[in-house]
Amino acid sequence: MKRKLLGNSIEKFKDLGDDNCSEDSIKVKLFFLIQWILMGSITGIVVGAVGAVFYHAIVFATKFRTNHDFIIFLLPFAGLFIVFMYRSCKDYEDRGTNLVIKSIQSGENLPLIKAPLIFISTTVTHLFGGSTGRESAALQMGGSLGYNIGKLFKLNEGNSKIITMCGMSAAFSALFGTPMTAAFMAMELESVGIMYYSALFPCVLSALIANFVAKNMGVAAEIFVVNITYDFSPAKALATGALAILCAVLSVFFCQSLKFAGKNYKKLLTNPYVRVFVGGVIVVALTFISGSRYYNGAGMNVIEMAIEGKAPYLAFLFKIIFTAFTLGAGYKGGEIVPALYVGATFGCLFSNIFGFDSALCASIGMGALFCGVTNCPISSLFICFELFGFKAMPFYLFAVALSYTFSGYHSLYSSQKIVYSKFHNKYINRPTK
Repeated sequence: MKRKLLGNSIEKFKDLGDDNCSEDSIKVKLFFLIQWILMGSITGIVVGAVGAVFYHAIVFATKFRTNHDFIIFLLPFAGLFIVFMYRSCKDYEDRGTNLVIKSIQSGENLPLIKAPLIFISTTVTHLFGGSTGRESAALQMGGSLGYNIGKLFKLNEGNSKIITMCGMSAAFSALFGTPMTAAFMAMELESVGIMYYSALFPCVLSALIANFVAKNMGVAAEIFVVNITYDFSPAKALATGALAILCAVLSVFFCQSLKFAGKNYKKLLTNPYVRVFVGGVIVVALTFISGSRYYNGAGMNVIEMAIEGKAPYLAFLFKIIFTAFTLGAGYKGGEIVPALYVGATFGCLFSNIFGFDSALCASIGMGALFCGVTNCPISSLFICFELFGFKAMPFYLFAVALSYTFSGYHSLYSSQKIVYSKFHNKYINRPTK
């Protein structure tokens, strides 16, 4: 009964915006504030707590795999379990983050079962050595939880989209410790060229609360120490531009590699059980061919090596191959941390070849790759600030702008739309490649 009354009160003034005069009234503003303090807080607390548990599960999985190296041989069998779990829940064609984006675009249903499915399957993938990240999984988990919180309180379609974005912000913030990036990424991701500013306060509030909850549950924010005095000279600006453009090209290759692997896995191996098993065998074989464990899991340790200038020269290429074979086969996880890994290690290679500072080049590479694969320039700039500090602002600003332009209309997410052209002041509303 309380939930029903709360849901009714939340929707009580939903039609006030029909009158242009009333929309700017104190009454509407006050109701908007109260509504989203309530709903944003609930979303931040719930999703932040789930995100923190997810973080600890991934940390445990990574430590266990590191201490029990033999477990990687079980990756093909872990894949069978993941497929069985999804099919048992009647999820025969998992669309991952694309489904969350579609939910924001057109109100498509986001089943609550998505949250535990992606939680368990991503943890299993990390435990047995698949090459994936965790933040895209967090977007799926947070989006599903946010959408269903809105459904629980009977929010209308427009507010359901906002609370879905709140869930995405909360999960990303809880897991990565970057509330500023998390808040803006949820608003930026769905439609390239426009921002859903109506979700600004709700997303910011959810991200900050989730970050607070996660910190108090033992989640350590990802921060990389880059202690250098930067001088944005013409020579360094030129080098930054070259690195950013190369990262944009590499981001296109990364996106297309993942899509190519997924498409051809399905074409050659139509049975999902066979597909995931063979994919697991390939990843295990690649691991032993490479002679290291640098390309399994998320690879945050390799990102730190890149900042120190010590990453293997071809680490960026191997990570793309490992991630494509892992995700394409049907294992679960995210593409964002692998993208940061690729950017950091490629930046490290660039610094070693041309004699620039490795920490600066690695951080520029991470920001540029992140922008190239997500088409989210504001979020890309903010993640640089939150991970590395503000000192190298001109480098990040310049690199993100160039990467956004030169990455064209490619994206990790096929559901993402390019609403406005990257090259002209023109409405195009076309899908990404």
